[in-house]
Amino acid sequence: MDAAVRERIYEFLAKEGLRRTTQRDAIIGAAFSTTEHYTAEDLLVMARKIDPTVSRATVYRTLPLLVECGVLKEMDFGRDFKFYDPNYLEHPNHNHLICVDCNKIVEFEDVHIDTLETCISKRLGFTAEKKTIRIEARCDELREKGSCTRNNRGGRR
Repeated sequence: MDAAVRERIYEFLAKEGLRRTTQRDAIIGAAFSTTEHYTAEDLLVMARKIDPTVSRATVYRTLPLLVECGVLKEMDFGRDFKFYDPNYLEHPNHNHLICVDCNKIVEFEDVHIDTLETCISKRLGFTAEKKTIRIEARCDELREKGSCTRNNRGGRR
């Protein structure tokens, strides 16, 4: 985890009058130990590998703080739960493709999409404030071969 990100989080917690605890440290460490998107329940499992005492309640209270601090992005992919994107700071303009077969989330960036969004917004008389592109697609590899090498996680993703 980047030291500047960690410092930003701890400064934010102090400004909010919140203590630095071993459970929060474990959650923060786990939250930025991966480049994969995760749910609150996924984060609970990851944090408990660092500190088995991490509680579900602390995870659910810490996630909104990390989002409010601006180091983590909450993503709505049309499920009954939210995903969290730990790559937001490094790649603020990336987009997502979600495989409807295995639920794998694939990030991508393309300068042409940014240009197209600007052109569409301007043509319609608007200036884009923020954007979200979510492509839901079927896996060609699964259709052709009957299995998918990208589906390394299984489950609800």
